[in-house]
Amino acid sequence: MGLLSVPLKKPSEVDLAKPLKTLVQSNYRNLAPEQLNVINEAIAELNQLRNTAVWKVFDKQESGLEINYRYYDQLTALESKIPVQELQVPFKWKDAFDKGSIFGGRISLTLTSIGYERTCVLFNLAALQSAVASNQSNDNDEGLKQAAKLFQQSASIFTFLKTLASATIQGEPTPDLSQDSLTALGNLMLAQAQEMFVIKAIKDNMKDLIVAKLCAQCEELYSESLRAMQRDSVRALWDKEWIPQVAGRQAAMHALTMLYHSKVSQANKAFGEEISRLQKAVELFKTAQSRSSNPTLFQEYAQRAQKSLADAKKDNDFIYNEIIPDVNNLPSPGKAQLAKVLPMATHLSEEFRDLFTALVPVAVNQALAACEGRKTELVNGEIMRLREATTALNGLLSSLNLPAIVEVTATGESMPPSLQEKATAVREKGGIGKLKELIERLPELFTRNKEILDEAFRMLDEERDSDSQLRAQFKDRWTRTPSDKLSATFRANGEKYRTIINNATAADKVIREKFATHKHGLELLSMATDQLAKEIPSAGAGASSEASNSSAAQALRALMESVETLKAERECIESELKTLTIDLKERFLGALATEGVINEPAISLSEIGKLIGPLQEQVGETLARQQVLSTEIREAHERFVSESGVSTDQRDRTLSELAAAYDVFTELQGYLQEGETFYNGLTEILLVFQSKISDYCFARKTEKEELMKDLTHESSRQAVPATPIIPTHHTSTTATNDLGSSSASAAPSSSAPPPQAAAPTGHAPYPQQMQGIPMAAAYGGNMAAMAGGGGGFTGYAPPPMPQGFNPYGTLPYPSAYTGFPPATMVPPPYYGTYPGAYGHQQQQQQQQPPQPGAPNPNNPMGW
Repeated sequence: MGLLSVPLKKPSEVDLAKPLKTLVQSNYRNLAPEQLNVINEAIAELNQLRNTAVWKVFDKQESGLEINYRYYDQLTALESKIPVQELQVPFKWKDAFDKGSIFGGRISLTLTSIGYERTCVLFNLAALQSAVASNQSNDNDEGLKQAAKLFQQSASIFTFLKTLASATIQGEPTPDLSQDSLTALGNLMLAQAQEMFVIKAIKDNMKDLIVAKLCAQCEELYSESLRAMQRDSVRALWDKEWIPQVAGRQAAMHALTMLYHSKVSQANKAFGEEISRLQKAVELFKTAQSRSSNPTLFQEYAQRAQKSLADAKKDNDFIYNEIIPDVNNLPSPGKAQLAKVLPMATHLSEEFRDLFTALVPVAVNQALAACEGRKTELVNGEIMRLREATTALNGLLSSLNLPAIVEVTATGESMPPSLQEKATAVREKGGIGKLKELIERLPELFTRNKEILDEAFRMLDEERDSDSQLRAQFKDRWTRTPSDKLSATFRANGEKYRTIINNATAADKVIREKFATHKHGLELLSMATDQLAKEIPSAGAGASSEASNSSAAQALRALMESVETLKAERECIESELKTLTIDLKERFLGALATEGVINEPAISLSEIGKLIGPLQEQVGETLARQQVLSTEIREAHERFVSESGVSTDQRDRTLSELAAAYDVFTELQGYLQEGETFYNGLTEILLVFQSKISDYCFARKTEKEELMKDLTHESSRQAVPATPIIPTHHTSTTATNDLGSSSASAAPSSSAPPPQAAAPTGHAPYPQQMQGIPMAAAYGGNMAAMAGGGGGFTGYAPPPMPQGFNPYGTLPYPSAYTGFPPATMVPPPYYGTYPGAYGHQQQQQQQQPPQPGAPNPNNPMGW
């Protein structure tokens, strides 16, 4: 056909698998192992799909369209399910026209943004559609229909890209993705689509007026395309034959308009008008061949025009003798636009299958994480209340030597039975040796986490120092966003992790101090039964059977049974609190679908309150019972001492020491196990954190190399002459009042360049990933996105701790959620479609109603 096709952007190889797995691991920690395996398989499939799709386009075959449709659809679906600003994959794409080194634009651009990847894939789809359309045969209806379809789709994509590119590239794009370039390419594709309708109408022998209307519209579209291509900002991009060819086809379409409108004049017996239009048609065909440097362009129609002109002149000279009017004073046939910008489909592939069905939208996942944090915080608070109350109760009993004092008095044995049971339990659990082993592990676990965090900060410092050095070297030419701004959220979160580690260190110190304070008692409890018995002083003279049968002793024994019952109840309550689960996924999905926003605090607090409320009432009831029980124990103990005359001698103090040591052993054992779990869990989180920083630093390094390459090329760029502007007398083929105003189709002259098109306003903003940090300077916004949060949340939220009971929330270890309050839920930006992106449709001129039986001029092809 000799039509133009758009060159392709060249991609670079990237690995999506590792960063995506890291991202899923840190943001979807509640996934079951089998779900995680499915997602990992989907990630591998996506990675393979990308590596195949982005290179398949270079075959320039129709088969490359479907695989790229599939890849684009997967990116669109995935973009709503992950915090894309955290996916730190450096997507590098070269300029399609690859003239940056000569004409001052960027040769390539690297951004860590799925949105940017989508933009480039979509550009190549439009380019591939233009190539496939250009290769269609115009000798059959199927080829014309397919070409018209693909050219319209290509025009639609280039129009859509004007919004998408400006949203995903915050800074200077490569020249092919500039607003002026996309406008010119969209106009060109639309004009070529209209030309397919023209050829189809001619082949189908449609009414001459319909063909003339189609040609007039096609001429106008080529005129708009020519004006857009001759803007100063993009004129140098095109291959040298592009502007001449577009100018030639513009003149040719005008010539066809005149040719077919002359036939209408002939049918109306307006022979003077017929000759005037034929003269203009012959002139325009010559102009078209001259402009395009193609002497055969529309030659068949040029010959028809010449023959028709000769015949018409002969008939007029010998028969009609009509005056030949000025063509500029003749009316236009009107216009009929069949080629239009089409709305983008939700899915480009007709067989779309979402690979990541196991993942919920970002807003829902963040709502679930925030809800889990709220639940864990409330559960930890209730467990804390129970444990603090039990510790206070144990302290009271130890200070009163209970229950040992009642047991000694009752049996007269050297070792109370309750103490024997406690000593046996301590020995079975490893005794003081096991505690020492657990305590000695703490420094190693602390050091491991500290080294991981220190390495993360070292990488950030190294990247910042490199950026500062180059900024000092290149000064104002070093245009990328400073590292301090981009890494601010990383550093803030790193400091929060350091605070958590420091708090854990303080907890370690508390444990060591408690261990040292009760070391003697713990050593005694760890002895064999006979050795322990020797260490306990014998009973004093005050122990008597009468005292054991006193009402006060009986009351104390009954109260001790109540104490054991209370402790058993609390163990059950704590166990129920630890196993509480809440799943609001469907509720959040429903809210997002119906309202477009998730009011997570209101939904979570309401549902968690229903779940935990009964247990909170039980906790409060046990605390109230303990207050009454403690008062009764003190009173009964006073009566018992008064009635029995039992003295608080060395034996009593030893028994109290052993009772307190047992309580401390149980407490420290639980804390040390929680501490080890805490450090291991924190290690996992810090490794993910370090991995993200490593990806960030790699992306910054890639960006740095690209920018340095651009700066190096600046010094070697050579000025080249601008593409010659079409002479003034060739700038338009449209005369005044012919097919409308001449200004509507005239190409601009060098003396009066057209005004630059304003960048579109009102397009969807790309998410601001870092609070208070603007996205700027080519790469800056996306690098800022790397360090920030997403989906409307303020800042990057550290990965949540494992679900279920969070041991770090109980003393002495810090809560994993300390400093990370649940964020307010807001709807995430949606990039699947851009409402209004295709709202502009060119207005058609008022059409004359078709004659009965005539085809609809708005759709004469029936396509």
